Amino acid sequence: LVMQRLAAALGVGAAGVGAYAFANPDGFPFGQKKRTIMILFGPPGAGKGTHSPKIVEAKKIPSLSTGDMLRAAVAAGTDVGKQAKAIMESGGLVTDEIVIGIIKDASKGPDCKNGFILDGFPRTVEQAKNLDEMLGENKEKVNSVVALEVPDSVLTERICGRWIHKESGRSYHVKFAPPKSLKPGEKATEKNMKDDETGQPLMRRADDTEAALKKRLESYHAQTVPILKHYEPAGIVTCVNANQKPEAVWAEIEAAMAKIK
Repeated sequence: LVMQRLAAALGVGAAGVGAYAFANPDGFPFGQKKRTIMILFGPPGAGKGTHSPKIVEAKKIPSLSTGDMLRAAVAAGTDVGKQAKAIMESGGLVTDEIVIGIIKDASKGPDCKNGFILDGFPRTVEQAKNLDEMLGENKEKVNSVVALEVPDSVLTERICGRWIHKESGRSYHVKFAPPKSLKPGEKATEKNMKDDETGQPLMRRADDTEAALKKRLESYHAQTVPILKHYEPAGIVTCVNANQKPEAVWAEIEAAMAKIK
């Protein structure tokens, strides 16, 4: 009787149920495709803000920022959000377990039906292992790790001239990619730096300075290299030369996406 009902639901004969199961060896729920689960790495100024929206559009998957998800969970009053709020109000640090819980909840949303990109997480090998375990509960796994690489010496000019549209993540640069609102010869200010699409004011990060950049880069390399080594045996890591024209960088990213299995 179960087989008959299942056959009717699938629109196949009873024999077709076995064929369907054979063609669905990954064990995902019926009708659910294998999702793209990508981790995007890149030091400050490497171009994540430029290329992440392109990946989102190309793969039809959202970019999940742990910071944004944490704030949303707290505002929504979810169980995990309440736990995080209590810890933050007491002056503590949000645990890895809570962050993983927030990612788990967010990844169940309809916008993540095709997958998602993780930006800013994991930051340690232990977090990567916890992420792997969480995904494994649904017989899923990270299937692409893209690392944008730029020599540290090149990043200072990029960082110090960078302006960002907070809501969309679109990134601009006073020299390399100025907004339409900045006229030739003008000095960049909050009044003449506006987003091309919305006209909203752009912003600069408070830590986009040379002194802060040096510390951020040291921290980034210390955290990222071990995580890349963690995923290298799976053959899913692609290191992209981001010290070239945006079109060439994107071509390498597209090649990395084409390899996702």
